[in-house]
Parts: sequence; C-alpha cells; structure tokens
Amino acid sequence: MNQATILKKILQRKQEEILERQAKLSLQDLEQVIVSQKKPRGFSQALADQIQRKRPAVIAEIKKASPSKGLLREHFDPAAIAETYAENGACCLSVLTDIDFFLGADEYLQAARNACKLPVLRKDFVIDPYQIVEARALGADCILLIVAALEPALLKDLAACAQDYQLDCLIEVHSRAEMDLALQLNPDLLGINNRDLHTLTTRLETTYELLKDIPQEVSVITESGIHAREDVEEMMQHGVYGFLVGEAFMRAADPGKKLKELFFHG
Repeated sequence: MNQATILKKILQRKQEEILERQAKLSLQDLEQVIVSQKKPRGFSQALADQIQRKRPAVIAEIKKASPSKGLLREHFDPAAIAETYAENGACCLSVLTDIDFFLGADEYLQAARNACKLPVLRKDFVIDPYQIVEARALGADCILLIVAALEPALLKDLAACAQDYQLDCLIEVHSRAEMDLALQLNPDLLGINNRDLHTLTTRLETTYELLKDIPQEVSVITESGIHAREDVEEMMQHGVYGFLVGEAFMRAADPGKKLKELFFHG
C-alpha cells in the first residue's frame, strides 16, 4: 500500500477521532485548560536562530511506530528520549500523537515537554481547528500542516487559527505545486519531505530542487532520508541547516548519542 493510500485512510480515521474527542471535551473545556498554560516556547525562532549561525537545527522526533516501518522502538520512554535529545544538541522536539497509525499519545507529548526546555511540535494530521485548540491545551508549541492532506482554503484557515492561538506552523510539502501553495501563506517554517507519497522512494534531491524558489527568510526543514553524516554534510553544502529526523534516532540504542554522531561529530 503506498503512502498516498495510507494518508487517505489516516485522514478518514482522523475525522472520526475528532468527533469522538469533541464528545468528551468541548472547545470551551479546552479553552479553560489553555488559560492555565504558559506561553509557547518559540519553536520557529529556536530553529531560525540556529540556522542563522549556520549550525544544524535539529527537530528530533519521538515516535514509537509508523505505518510503513511498523514498530520502531520497543522500549519507549518519551521523557528519557527528550532528555537525551536535549543533552545532545537537539533544537526542538517532534512528538507523534496519532494513536491508530503511529502508536502515539497526547501523554507522550506532555511527558517529553515536561522533561526538558525544548519547544515541541505536535506531530499529527491536523484537519480541523479543534485539533489546534487541543494542541495548545496539551502544551504544544507548534503544529504540522501537511499540504497534501488539505484543500488550499482549509490550509489557509488552519494556519490563521494556529496564529490566533500563538502556535507556530511547520508546513510540509512534497512537490513544487504544494510548495507554491505553502509560500502563499508567507510561512516562517517550510518542511520539505523527501519521501514521495506515491512510490515511497526517498530522494534528498527533492529538497535541492525546491530550494532555489524559497525566500531566504523562510527556515527550510528537510524531512526523511537523513541517515548518515554524509547526508547531513551534503545538505549543509546546499545551504540547508534545518533537519527533522526520527527513524535514524529511534532505531538507535541511545537516540541522543546517535543525534550527536550524525550532526555534531559525536
């Protein structure tokens, strides 16, 4: 099954999940939780500061499983993983909260964020403003918006909603057409996913091909396919200093040590 088909299945299930969650917690309930939340930690700014220094700005991912790769990490302790990431140079965290396809949980995000001072991305499939309010109530600092999963009008509405709730957005694209849509929103963060949705092949060239048309003030984050020090060095030679890495870390005995080896010559 290709990823485009998986994405369709995930989005169908996500619509059901949102209705289930709304039945348990109303928007009003979430708003009451937000009142007691501290100000977000500044996800985009943390990355921009590091990129400006021409240093690797790493969003280190915490995920237990994926639909394509199955279980990635049997012994899964989000707080301990967050700590080792923070100690070894991560700039931000990304935590999977999708339950059905990635074995994620809201509690994983909260545990990871409480374990360190890094800003945290809620990595999920956002298709409704309710999820943005929910992300803020959970303590997230940033949300993911996947252009391939959203109609242009909805993408724009969700980006505006995130801004209303002081959340940063990582807008993810896979192609030039998607990038053109994303750039209309004047994003701070643009994620380029090197994995083709239809063939599941990963090409780092996807990032290189799209780079030249991205304004300099946009922080570019390359996603998927970073497994070796050579991949990191090649990206930086092309002027890309923002990275989102999950699988390479999750399969390592010590995810933080692996981060240091890949990015900081540990």
